[in-house]
Parts: sequence; structure tokens; C-alpha cells
Amino acid sequence: MDVQKTTINAIRILSAEAIEKAKSGHPGLPMGCAPIAYTLFQKFLKINPKDMAWDNRDRFILSAGHGSALNYTLFHLYGMGITKDDLMSFRQLGSKTPGHPEYGHTYGVETTTGPLGQGIANAVGMALAEAHLAAKYNKPNFPIVDHYTYAICGDGCLEEGISYEACSFAGANNLGKLILLYDDNDITIEGDTDVTFREDVEGRFKAQNWQVLHVDFVASPDDVDALANAINAAKACADKPSVIICKTHIGYGSPLEGSAKCHGAPLGAENLAKSKEKLGWDYAPFECPQEVFDHCAVAANAGADAQSKWNELFAAYEKAYPELAADYKKAMAGEKPDFDSVEGLYDFEKPMATRQTSAKVLNQLAALMPQLMGGSADLGPSNLSEMKDTDDIKYGTFSADNYAGRNMHYGIREHAMAAMANGMQLHGGIQAYCATFFVFSDYCKPAMRLSALMKLPVTYIMTHDSIGVGEDGPTHQPIEQLIMLRSVPGLKVYRPADGKETAAAWVSALSGNEPTVLVLSRQNLPQYAGSGKAALKGGYVLEDCDGTPDVLLMGTGSEVELCVKAKAALAEKGVKARVVSMPCFEEFEKQSAEYKNSVIPADVKARVCVEAACPYSWYKYAGDCGETVCMTGFGASAPAGTLFPHFGFTVENVVEKALASIAKTK
Repeated sequence: MDVQKTTINAIRILSAEAIEKAKSGHPGLPMGCAPIAYTLFQKFLKINPKDMAWDNRDRFILSAGHGSALNYTLFHLYGMGITKDDLMSFRQLGSKTPGHPEYGHTYGVETTTGPLGQGIANAVGMALAEAHLAAKYNKPNFPIVDHYTYAICGDGCLEEGISYEACSFAGANNLGKLILLYDDNDITIEGDTDVTFREDVEGRFKAQNWQVLHVDFVASPDDVDALANAINAAKACADKPSVIICKTHIGYGSPLEGSAKCHGAPLGAENLAKSKEKLGWDYAPFECPQEVFDHCAVAANAGADAQSKWNELFAAYEKAYPELAADYKKAMAGEKPDFDSVEGLYDFEKPMATRQTSAKVLNQLAALMPQLMGGSADLGPSNLSEMKDTDDIKYGTFSADNYAGRNMHYGIREHAMAAMANGMQLHGGIQAYCATFFVFSDYCKPAMRLSALMKLPVTYIMTHDSIGVGEDGPTHQPIEQLIMLRSVPGLKVYRPADGKETAAAWVSALSGNEPTVLVLSRQNLPQYAGSGKAALKGGYVLEDCDGTPDVLLMGTGSEVELCVKAKAALAEKGVKARVVSMPCFEEFEKQSAEYKNSVIPADVKARVCVEAACPYSWYKYAGDCGETVCMTGFGASAPAGTLFPHFGFTVENVVEKALASIAKTK
């Protein structure tokens, strides 16, 4: 038996069989990429299949996540917990083998992929993290952080704009431990890529400061040696990321080889049988010769040996550099400080924009959290998202000349920025944040959704949060973004009203196991005596009245000020009002029914909800008799002081709405 050839064909056939049994899936990529995946797993990928949490493992990402059957077949052959029954349960409810790779669901999956191009950007974030941690912790003779990030992508990944953003960043920062394996098969769902994708891919990557290598699997099928040589050349190039353009035939070995018909549909029983015949596969469905498992175990055992040697190296490192080793272990474990003990965290006196209060809190926490790392999409001076150097602490800027820097300049690449932050967080050792204007959360949204899906505690700083942006006009004034992000399961959205609420928002973001968006104002806001740690509960009584209120005034961010002033105006009319600040709906909904009712009593039907955004978030809290003071259209270009009254954000309007709501309850 030619065990190498048999193993490559096992990858093809087992993947195709899983897809055939499920009656759905994408057989083309696993069959075409089988020699690529085999070469990587058998000869290069430094992992211990029994411990995929090992810090110094190589990272492997299938950016073309629709080819997930390839992942699961590899995991099956290399002893990573995927059984024959799991392959037979491909794409079925509750299985370990869902339609696209899911982080946290299937052991060994490094990131959730499927939305094309995201995996490439995640890989850049992981390579960035490796470079940063290596610069921070490695010492002569102690390369404790020393691993590669590999990603397989397809034509579709490279057509997505995020791939250009991410690859441009990787090249600009000389991320030499990033190796991209491009499955160049010229086919997408609609047919030949020549219809839409004719660019010079080699020229594109060279222009972005990548090393470009080629392997032709069409001319020489299963040429493992050629790919091995290319990967070695990629690893030898320390100052550039590398792309290996692998010319392949989609669906290799099947009657549908080279056709779009095998991209996203099962081969069919007859074509599967013919594929087995052509590839010389004479085994029962989902069966594989023991020689293949034994062959794959050689690589698996080598990975276990590599981890054992690394453990010995780290033990010696701990003796030589005990403080540095302790810091490394804390960072990799994700340890956080005791936020309650941070002196002055909630101290604010004068009116400040919440982007300013965020900057103060960020820098306080950065001094306590050496793993905190992030930056902005070219808006640092506006987002106030930079960690400032002090006499005692030097942060510096991450660059090809200073990988130890903690401040990121992502460039004008919001989508890739968010996805790279996911990759940094997934890698471990880094607490990632990123920043842009709130309106540009539209560009970040696909990656933010994946943050939530993977439960990654990435913090998103989103400033210039409303029509308060002013003269920049409706293109830069967010309206629908709050409801958009509040609708994402598992994503916390904080819109604080003052400094203490901003501090609470940061504490919530860094304490939890989910992503958090900090929606912050451009304009100054007052500081409230009644605000504070109660904001950690998402909603609370900021100002109350004696006895049962006649009306509840609820708001977030800058509009809380209107509620406070309207309360005073209503008091002059003999109307008792309670002001409820609701900085985070998601945290409020986690509270007990008793607590929620203590803040928003069910028997107080008169309510006014005030927020300079579309009203749809509020109807649950407004109830049948409630009123809203919100935006029902886009903004306009004018000073903020003109825009707020123009769109009805006045004390008088809030009072009028309150009286109207009370009238409805009579």
C-alpha cells in the first residue's frame, strides 16, 4: 500500500461520504484540497491532537469554511475526537460536525468560519498576536512563543474585500509567520471565476509585500513534495507573510471534477461510486484501513513530543525569568485585576464626553492589564482609544519595528480590524479592543456577529454616537445602528450617560465572556450624583420621586440629561417622575424579575423613552401607553445644538410626551 496516497484519498472519500449521507455540503473543496491538507497535517502542523489548548501550537484555519467536511475528516484521521459516527452525523442537529466549523463546538476548531474572508483576517490577528507575545516574552535560548499560523482559502475568500484589508495589514507589518494556502480552482457556485475574478493574484500579493509561491496540483496531482518545499520556503522568509498559490481541480477524482456542480451539492450515489473506482478506494462506507490511522498517528505523536519539549523549555524559562514567566501565565490564562479595588476608577467631576471618560478608564486599566491591546481604524485621535505612555509604563505602537507595542494602527480597515481583533482574542494572551465611529459599525458588523457567536470578549469602542456628530451630517450620524447591534444574540451594547456609567461599561466588558460595544458621545455630558456601579445591572433608577411615580422617563447616553431636566419640569406641574438610565439592555434583561420590576414597575403604565436613534428597541419598555422621543429618519448637517431641538430632543417635548402618556392611562 502507498500509505501517503491512500491517506490523501481517505480524506477525499470520507469527506464525500459524509456529504452524501447528509444530502448537503460541499465536496469540491475537500476533494481538491486533500493533498494540501495532508501535507500540512502530516509534515508541518505543530499540534498535539490530545491537547489543542497548548499555547505554542500552530494555528490552522479553514477560511473557506464551507469545506468543513475536510476539517472533520482530518480530525477523525489524526485522533482529534471526531469518530466515524460523527462523520455520519455531518450537518445534523446536535452533532460535532456542523455545516461550517464552529469554535467552541468542535474540539480543534480554532475559529468559526463560513462567511468568506473572515478566516484570513482571523489568521492575521493570530499571527499578529504571536509576533507581539514573542517580542514581549522570548529571551535568548528561550523561544517560548514560536509558532505559525496557516490558513486555507479559496477564490471566494479572496474576492471578499476583507481579505484585501487583512492581507494589506499583514504585509505592511511583515508578519512572516503567516502562511496562506490558496486553493486556486477557478470555480465558485455560479461557475468559472473568469466571469468576475480575473486579477493577477500573484501581483496583488506582491504589491502587498507578500512572498508568493506556486504549486501545480493540476499538472502533478498529489505532489506533496512540491508543496512541502513551498512551505519550507515560506517558513524561511521571516520578513514577509507568504501565500502559496495551489492550482487545483475542484472535486478531484470525481466525474464532476472541475465543475461548479460539485461545489455546493453532494456528488450523488452514482458519482460517488465512480469516484471510489477511479481513486482505487475499495472499502465499506466510512471505513478506512488501519495503516492510514497508524500513518497519521506518527504526526500526532510528533506533536505530543513537541509539546513535551516545550514544557521542559518553559520550566527552565520559569527558573531563569520567574517574573516574566508568571506574567505570561497570567496573560494566557486571561486573568483580570480586581476592578473593585482600582482607586479612582469611578471618579469624575466636570462634564466630559463619554469618549473622554472612556479614555481615562482605558488608561487606568491598561496600567493594570499588560495584556490589553488595541487601537483604531485611523480614528485614534477622535476615538481617544490610544493607551498613553507614562514615566513608568511604555506602550508604544505595534509595527514591524516594534512588535512589543500595544497600540494598534489598523488603518482604514474596519471590517478586517474587527476580525483581526477576534483572531487576537482567540490566540490567547491578549485582551483585544478596537475602535471606530459608531456609524461605521456597519463595516464591522459581520465580524462583531462572529465575536458574539464565538463568545469572544472583544471590546468595541464606538464613538460619535448620535446626531450629536453635528456638521458631518447624516452619513456620519448613526440612527439604526443601536437596534442593529442590540438584536445580535450575546452582544452587549452599553451607551453610558456619564463617566461612572462608562467605567461600569468597561468593567462589564472586561469581566465577561462576551463581546461588548461601548457607544460613546462626542459632546460633553454632565456627571450625575446617582450614577455608578448600578450601571453594571444595565438599568437602574438614576433619580426618583416620593412615592409611586406618575411617569417613568427612560433614556440612554446623552438623552438621560433630557430626562433629568424633564423630571424637574414635571415636578413644577405637580407630576411625579422617575428617571431610569438604561445603559445596557442586555445586562438589564439578565436581572431578576423582582429587580426589573423595582426599576420599571409594571403598574406604572405612563412612560417616555428618549434616545437619539430609531425607536424599535424601546417598545418592550414603553408598553401600551408609552411614548417615544426618538429618530424616525436620518439626521442632517448642522451644529449639534441646532440638530437636537430640530428633531424634538427638548425638555418641552419630553414633558409633553409624558403628559400625553399619563393621559392614555386614565
